[in-house]
Amino acid sequence: MSTNELQGKKALVTGATSGIGRAIAVKLAEAGATVYVTGRRAELGKETVELIEQAGGTGHFVVADVAKIDDVRKLAEEVGEVDVLVNNAGIFPFSPTPEQSLDSYEQVFDINVRASYFLTAALAPAMVAKKKGAIVNVSSVAAQIGTAVGSVYNASKAAMDALTRSWAVEFGAAGVRVNSVAPGPIRTDTAVDTVGEMFEAFSQNTPLTRAGEPEEIAEAVLFLASDKASYITGAVLTADGGLVAT
Repeated sequence: MSTNELQGKKALVTGATSGIGRAIAVKLAEAGATVYVTGRRAELGKETVELIEQAGGTGHFVVADVAKIDDVRKLAEEVGEVDVLVNNAGIFPFSPTPEQSLDSYEQVFDINVRASYFLTAALAPAMVAKKKGAIVNVSSVAAQIGTAVGSVYNASKAAMDALTRSWAVEFGAAGVRVNSVAPGPIRTDTAVDTVGEMFEAFSQNTPLTRAGEPEEIAEAVLFLASDKASYITGAVLTADGGLVAT
């Protein structure tokens, strides 16, 4: 359903070739934004743009591997000034700490933290200059709870929430708002494949006794990106079916 919260705005969503990122991109486009979609897989990126167009929106795909800092910089240059930035790209390999490889450790932080950091560093100044803009970081309830095999992923998401608070203070005087959305168990192909049978049990343990859908996270991101959240900055909006309340 088309809305107009972001009419005339330009948005960039990273990791938007599938799952939560794709749902966010479509939702922002339905709200009137011109949405730039980025990810590694061109065919999936084109599918996201097609879904945006089917919803009556305007989308563009820019191929980029945000694990590579040069791609992050080129992405910022190619897309240019934006009104809304959604730092969504992320990976979640799991491992017990003694078995954690250095390569995997570095990859998680390169994609989940470094890419968002330097993309924000490149795009925030234009928001500051025009005294308006919204940045939404997609973190996770993993930042707030302990898991036996999630130490690196959880730490990367806690870093994103810390950046949200720091950036809210750094850019707030210029009217730029920065917030996090922290999803709980969300039914995406990657999540179900990665966690396996445990996904359903984990989801059933939430107070709402179910997994969330990508579109439900997209609604939360849209709210924080829109003027409806005009006095909200530095916040972590937990969208987890009540998981952290247990």
